[in-house]
Formats: sequence, C-alpha cells, structure tokens
Amino acid sequence: EAKMKRRARRPQRWLRVVAALILLSLAVPVVLVLPWRWFDPPTTAFISQARADGVDIQQTWVDWEDISVNLPIAVVAAEDQNFPHHHGFDVKSIRSALEENRKRQRGASTISQQLVKNLFLWPGHSWIRKGIEAYLTVFTELLLPKRRILEIYLNIAELGPGIYGAEAGSRHFFGVPASELSPRQTALLAAVLPNPKARSAAKPSAQVDRRADWILRQVQQLGGPGHLDGI
Repeated sequence: EAKMKRRARRPQRWLRVVAALILLSLAVPVVLVLPWRWFDPPTTAFISQARADGVDIQQTWVDWEDISVNLPIAVVAAEDQNFPHHHGFDVKSIRSALEENRKRQRGASTISQQLVKNLFLWPGHSWIRKGIEAYLTVFTELLLPKRRILEIYLNIAELGPGIYGAEAGSRHFFGVPASELSPRQTALLAAVLPNPKARSAAKPSAQVDRRADWILRQVQQLGGPGHLDGI
C-alpha cells in the first residue's frame, strides 16, 4: 500500500515541477522587461560589455519629446518599415532574408528584436541566442508600447565606437542636441546602424551617403514622421 501511494505521488511531483518551470519561464521575462515601461534602463548588456573592454562610453538619455521627429521615422525607414504593424517579427522580411542568405548574408531583425539583443543578450548568431531573443521579443511586444520600444532603442543603439543613443550621436557627429537634428542628419545616423564601428555619420563614405539618400526617399514614401503618429 505504501508503495502504491509513492507511485501515485510521482505524477503529482512531476506536474508540480512542470508547473513551476512554466511559471518561472513566464515570470523571468516579465521581471526583465516590464520595469522599462516606466523606468529608463541604466545600462545594457552591450554597453556593460563595452565598459568591461575598456571602451569610453558616451550616452545621455533623452525622452521621446526631446528627439527630433525626423530620427524615429529615419530609423524605422532604414531598419524596420513594418514596425508599427508587426508584433515583434516581420515574417515577410524573414522569408526574404532566408532566400537571400543562400547567396549572401542578410539580417531580418526587427527593431523590437534589436532592442532585446542590445538590452539583455550578447553579439553573435548562435541558435541559442536567437531563441532567447525571440522569446523575450514576444514579451517585449506584449508589455511595452511601440513608442516606448522605439524610444528605448533610440537611446541605446550604438552609432559609433562607444557612442550610444541619439543624444550622444547627434552631439558627437553634428554638434547639436538630438532635438535639433535635420532630416539629412537623421538619415546619416540611421545609415550607420548596420555597422556603426566601420561607418561614420560625420564623415560618410560614398556608401553611407547613398544609403542616407535611400533612407530619405523611404521616409517620403512612408509619409514622413506622421507614419508613426499611431504608435
């Protein structure tokens, strides 16, 4: 009889373990992500790593209202044109990237995914990191409004070696606060995002100039800053 009771308890124990793991897997992302709905992140995984490597960090947080209306739309036009409408993943871009990756390397990360990577993770292309990134992106989209996602991203994105965020980037490259950036200047900042360590907004190469021109055309096609009014 005692053995039968012990056997009966085993499934219950496994159920409790499974339930605890499920609760933990839900609680950890909420604890990681939800505070940034109201509070500004004091640092990020990428910035912390750069500091550990001895890099001199330039970063000053500015609120959405203190960023030129030209910059959010320039970054969306350059990085993630479907940002206002997707739920963290741009399926069409992913399919396109998978096709093109047969010939050359191309990314398909949304701004939400890039935010998660910068805030919590590490550089690289491992499947483990991508899996964690995808999981946290789901919670980021559920817990943070689109405008807040973009506001945080604009404040933590690397725009040059050790230069993070719109305010540091605009002052370093153009000598003006983020609130005074012109459309051309914002296009140049957005143009360096794929490779900020090798590209410069202040001394743009021909490639960066061409990309900035393309971004400005995309901004016009999207309808300008008004494209983001609903987020």
